[in-house]
Amino acid sequence: MELFHICNRGVEKREVFLDDGDRARFVHDLYVLNDAYSAPNYISFRRGHMYPVGHERSPLVRIHAWCLMPNHYHLLVSPVDDDLANLSLFAQKVGMGYSKFFNEKYERSGALWQGKYQKVHIQTDAHFLYIPFYIHLNSLDLSMPEWRDGAIKDIPKALHTLYEYRWSSFSDYVGKKNFPSILDTDLLRDVLGSRNRQERIITDLISGTQHTEVIANMGATLEFNVGHPMSYIRRSGGCRAQIDDRTRPK
Repeated sequence: MELFHICNRGVEKREVFLDDGDRARFVHDLYVLNDAYSAPNYISFRRGHMYPVGHERSPLVRIHAWCLMPNHYHLLVSPVDDDLANLSLFAQKVGMGYSKFFNEKYERSGALWQGKYQKVHIQTDAHFLYIPFYIHLNSLDLSMPEWRDGAIKDIPKALHTLYEYRWSSFSDYVGKKNFPSILDTDLLRDVLGSRNRQERIITDLISGTQHTEVIANMGATLEFNVGHPMSYIRRSGGCRAQIDDRTRPK
């Protein structure tokens, strides 16, 4: 399994998700357009699940974590069969499909995204352990951006903010079904751990503990529970993971 962090943002850093309807549409697209074939004509929503009618999907990628922000998105994905063409087609379909929706809704024309999506190949244990937390913590930028400097003082407020933010996969990993249909949780379930464990790690990450120390402790805990991180990743399909300055808090 090859794992990638992909993201894109609005042209000229413009907001691309203006209301919950926009955000719901993008999540809808993450499911419907994650398909090697054309999207079905009809999709129904039932209790947070999305069911195609009369259509058997053939997913292009597995989505392991995600977060929507006002002017960008983050996805942690693995292409099916480790085929980068699947990743490229998925990103193209989602980008173009959402752009068409957005431009029609707001009566605009022209490019919506700043360019081709960016992708970062996960290549070391450290990055593999850190990236899902980084993606989920992005929602704190809206009200508590000091988390990036490890300067959060009000930990209960920060945790409450994360729990209340619907537009990420965080809820699905702490026992609250949100959009389970779009997620493949098998890879990260043991890595992230229980709700209490995630709260402890998040507290360390946002309140001043050195990131390298937190990640080292995470690796030791994972090794105790499921074996050495690299061995665990290989058992999950051979993904290898590298701390990358582009995906670390600055």
